[in-house]
Amino acid sequence: MRRRIDFSDIPEASPAQIQAMRRVGRPPFGAAARRLIAIRIDPQVLDAVRREAKRRGLGYQSLINNLLAEHVARARSA
Repeated sequence: MRRRIDFSDIPEASPAQIQAMRRVGRPPFGAAARRLIAIRIDPQVLDAVRREAKRRGLGYQSLINNLLAEHVARARSA
């Protein structure tokens, strides 16, 4: 049998407290928040990116974003 948690001793948040709360999650970078997408990547490529990200002390998704941003910048200047 599951016990229910008694929340009766926790006061409700005031409108001012709710207004002051910040959204939990990753903050946006730059002018707009990053977009969540789904892509398919070869397992060997993903493993290599994860290893390189770990070596650099980054998250693998951040490394992928950085690599793509560098490529786009080079392509624009060409």
